[in-house]
Amino acid sequence: MLAQGVGRCLLPPCSRPARSSRGLCSAAAADAVDRVRALLQLCADRHYICPGESNAEMFRRGWSCGYGPLGVELRRNLLQQWWHSVSGSRARVFAVDTLSSSVERGAGGARVVGSELFQRILGQPELSGERLAQELKRLLLSAPSLRPSLLQGALEQFVPSLEMVNKKLPFGLAEAGLCFQPSDGSGCLAEVTQTSLVWFCSPRTSSQWLDHWARHRLKWWRKFALSPSDFSSVEVPEHELEENTSRGMKILYNFPWGLESLETLWCRGDAELLQAYKGVRSKLQSRDGRKSIPHVVSVSGNMDRGVIAFLSNSLQQLRREDSKKRLQHRKVLKIHPVLAPVKVALDTGKGATMELRQVCEGLLQEFLEARISAWPGYLDTLPTSLEHLNAKYDEMGVLFTVVIGENTLESGLLQVRSRDTTIKETMHISEIRNFVFKYISAAEKF
Repeated sequence: MLAQGVGRCLLPPCSRPARSSRGLCSAAAADAVDRVRALLQLCADRHYICPGESNAEMFRRGWSCGYGPLGVELRRNLLQQWWHSVSGSRARVFAVDTLSSSVERGAGGARVVGSELFQRILGQPELSGERLAQELKRLLLSAPSLRPSLLQGALEQFVPSLEMVNKKLPFGLAEAGLCFQPSDGSGCLAEVTQTSLVWFCSPRTSSQWLDHWARHRLKWWRKFALSPSDFSSVEVPEHELEENTSRGMKILYNFPWGLESLETLWCRGDAELLQAYKGVRSKLQSRDGRKSIPHVVSVSGNMDRGVIAFLSNSLQQLRREDSKKRLQHRKVLKIHPVLAPVKVALDTGKGATMELRQVCEGLLQEFLEARISAWPGYLDTLPTSLEHLNAKYDEMGVLFTVVIGENTLESGLLQVRSRDTTIKETMHISEIRNFVFKYISAAEKF
């Protein structure tokens, strides 16, 4: 469970509910606060993130936080789909893997310095102020710098990659990994799981490629969304353009607390490429008929923010009356089948026996061999009603709940419940693996 008070300061002051008799604070703002609190509480309770208010706040801000088992799996699935998307959409996109720190990235940026060595220099009383400053400067300049983005690594890989494609444009270099970016005004750094596609093309086509990748990326984000309209794209205003860029686009998600960027695309020209190779133009020229220096279109994404975007987008809070007219609240994470961390939960309901557990073990092994993630609910020794099991698995985002009972031992029949429809149907045990596999495969094609 999260510590009490989660969600207290999750919205900016202008968005928080104001307490006034005239209702200056809208009901929508109050609902947004409640939705954020419910989402973060659910993520902690159902193993998407580790408990704790500070960890939840890191997650909400789009930083890499302490993920639980389901959060790790969701992020892994998201990154896997990102790889399929960028490498499968064009024939000439190649993967690279660069170092997260380097001593050759210039004097700027954050540096990695051992605290013991730093304190040893500070603890030398014989050093004057000027000498102390020189020693600290020498230490910092010799220490490796942490990358704030994946761009520089791709630029450094350009020349060997250009030779690989026989100097023909266009082509792209893709990478995913941790980057270190300022978290707030204090200067402290936060880890961010970033994705990067750096596209090298002729100068005359760079703007068209920016438009192409912007359409491609928006379509990709919307593909997995329960509410696609929450994802949008926008042109970056001219006064907000970064140095060395001529155009920019952003892929945005409409969180309960407002719009935030998931991916940013820039037309970067050739200045940074020339700088990476100290202005030696002969190394950089391509064979496009003009021997020009390629222009760079970069696409960088924050996958930690992407994880919380899909969790927020998939959360449904439903209310209904039961047979006794009591109001029931049901929370469901309707995560896309391809991204869902757990596809199937295996349970025995009440009265588990050794024979039923053995059936579950065999079925679990079948799912694992087919690379279908399954949750071994039958290992839970505490007796739980099917109603509570369904509520738990809905909050976890599990696609199907499979209940193995005495009838399974007699006839091979088991009960399968769908997360999205709540419909229960009877199926033979020999059919369930192919049923789930076909369901996920069909969802991936749309």
